[in-house]
Amino acid sequence: MGLLTDLRDSISRVVDRLFSESEPKRIGIYGPPNAGKTTLANRIARDWTGDAIGPESHIPHETRRARRKENVEIERNGKKVTIDIVDTPGVTTKVDYKEFLEHDMEKDDAVRRSREATEGVAEAMHWLREDVDGVIYVLDSTKDPISQVNTMLIGIIESQDLPVLIFANKIDLEDSNVERIANAYPQHETVELSALEGENMDEVYAKIAEYFA
Repeated sequence: MGLLTDLRDSISRVVDRLFSESEPKRIGIYGPPNAGKTTLANRIARDWTGDAIGPESHIPHETRRARRKENVEIERNGKKVTIDIVDTPGVTTKVDYKEFLEHDMEKDDAVRRSREATEGVAEAMHWLREDVDGVIYVLDSTKDPISQVNTMLIGIIESQDLPVLIFANKIDLEDSNVERIANAYPQHETVELSALEGENMDEVYAKIAEYFA
């Protein structure tokens, strides 16, 4: 029964993709909190539509609900793709309200934010399993990329057979180490960038147009 169910689900996904080729591809921007996902989403949206997607903050879990920017048309090197960008909440194994107290939040606000962030993680996982056609996985290149969350998420992405690009963000910082990310996940292409400063965005857009067309 499990095999038949898996086969039926696989056929359904293929048929859905065949009949939706003319529709924009839904590309989820995933990664741990504070990797720069919303900064990247805003950079892409502003460059190609003139509009931002959501607020940016140094406080973890600023994005607590998935935000979507539709019909973003990207063209590079003779290739063109139209995508819907889905900026998802940062995924983590635990959201502790005490983390927000360190940013001078009142306890009630911290508890509320941690609850919303936990709900946001569940929403991000739903999008990943049901509603995206490809993934941009954003990592902070100043941090160790090997973690439970990253290993789990990339494993789920691979099990869904979704195209994925890994973006090593924050190369403008002194402690950036892109090679560490590339070595951690050699099965996927790693592209370095600074979403904040706009560094290497030409290659970012070329890879998006190539991978998700």
